[in-house]
Amino acid sequence: MCTISIHALHAGYLTLPEAFFVTPLEDPTARTTVPSLSFLIQHTNSETSKTTRFVFDLGIRQKLSNYSQPIYNHAMTRRPLSGDPDTVASLAAGGLTPDDIDFVIFSHLHWDHIGTPSDYPGATYVIGPGAASLINGTRKLSNGSHSHFEEGILDLQRTIELPSTASPNTPPPFEDEGVLEPQSMKRSALFSKAWHPKGRFQHCMDVFDDGSLYIVSAPGHLDGHINLLCRKSDGDYVYLAGDAFHDARLLSGEKEIATWSDPAYPKSVCCIHSNKGVAEDTLARIRATLQQPGELGKVEVVFAHDGSWEREAEKQGRFFPGRL
Repeated sequence: MCTISIHALHAGYLTLPEAFFVTPLEDPTARTTVPSLSFLIQHTNSETSKTTRFVFDLGIRQKLSNYSQPIYNHAMTRRPLSGDPDTVASLAAGGLTPDDIDFVIFSHLHWDHIGTPSDYPGATYVIGPGAASLINGTRKLSNGSHSHFEEGILDLQRTIELPSTASPNTPPPFEDEGVLEPQSMKRSALFSKAWHPKGRFQHCMDVFDDGSLYIVSAPGHLDGHINLLCRKSDGDYVYLAGDAFHDARLLSGEKEIATWSDPAYPKSVCCIHSNKGVAEDTLARIRATLQQPGELGKVEVVFAHDGSWEREAEKQGRFFPGRL
């Protein structure tokens, strides 16, 4: 049975005003400084001994002034804020460099997850279904100041957009168009799989066809939002939830997803999620998996901004080069 190793990476921190994330509020002014977690995932083929390395999310950009002006303006509302250490420094702590990374998988393309993709010039980028529309100028969102994106942030010559879950046998875009470089064309075979149910999740892609790593379509937060389901050596699973939720009380059901009004978006109800109803359905599936994991057995859920998990993981040595 093939498994993978998973290591958490430091990738900066930001401060979240609770009013934009949870309701009801005990304190409307409450703000919490949280991490923007990244993960190193390594898969070794037991027959060939080939190791494939992924980084899941790049966190916050180390040089904040390099964000586009609308993103920078929003980021300044999230202080205290830092992109240091970034994923490059976190990998170096364990003796790896960006050249050792084969793929960077983005849970989604919000500013606090995309970091500096150009730090990984040899990696292939992987984004979820529909995510490219946010960075090629064809889609705009009006659900809050957090929904600004940088056109051209990813080199599409080496980007794979996963196929739509509505057409499970469709290969990723760019492959048929001949845009990817030959090496990336070869790598894209890992992500040309059909989507299948796994546990309570409707659309999962078995990357290596061995049950060790699944990409999970987790819609609602943003176009192309994806999660990872990873099987550890002991047979238990770690579910990397990205921004499917931003507060542990949402997962427990103690709180609900917040909405707010913003004069800059007079025709919209603002929400941290682009589709609140679909995000609630995704959250319900994650919650149900924890309550009744079924075929998955024990599942640990880690969301990208989980400060409590980060503190415990630090004590337990679960950050790279330790093991999750």
